Amino acid sequence: MRYFLDTEFNGFGGELLSLALVPEHGDQEFYAVLAAEAPLHPWVARNVMPYLATVPPCIEAAPMTRGEAAMALARYLAPDRAPVIVADWPEDIAYFCNLLVTSPGEMVAVGSLGFEFLSSPGFSTARNSAVPHNALHDARALRDFVLGWED
Repeated sequence: MRYFLDTEFNGFGGELLSLALVPEHGDQEFYAVLAAEAPLHPWVARNVMPYLATVPPCIEAAPMTRGEAAMALARYLAPDRAPVIVADWPEDIAYFCNLLVTSPGEMVAVGSLGFEFLSSPGFSTARNSAVPHNALHDARALRDFVLGWED
């Protein structure tokens, strides 16, 4: 199955702040918020941080450590034998892969993963998201765009 990915991070090259995967089918979404370290980029402090917890009550938005988020991500993907991670921004894939690495030479146990990078000129998750710059809502917007485009 395909999972639509979005991340939020602390400015260009900054630490990962949140990551979301929204499945192509079903409603079992994944959302992880990582504990942020100061200083925050001013744009991120204004446009991302106030919205990190803007998710349905059934989704946990309490900050996790990187290790906890990596383990939660591995558990989430475990039932799928051939997950394909879909993103419209290359850094999202890089942050996703980096989260899997837990220490030098070590990573969480995930099976084989596929990745699909979609170049979507003219589409903006932020402009189409119910809560712009919230990874979960942006991932939903990407899924809705792609599935609507494919119909």
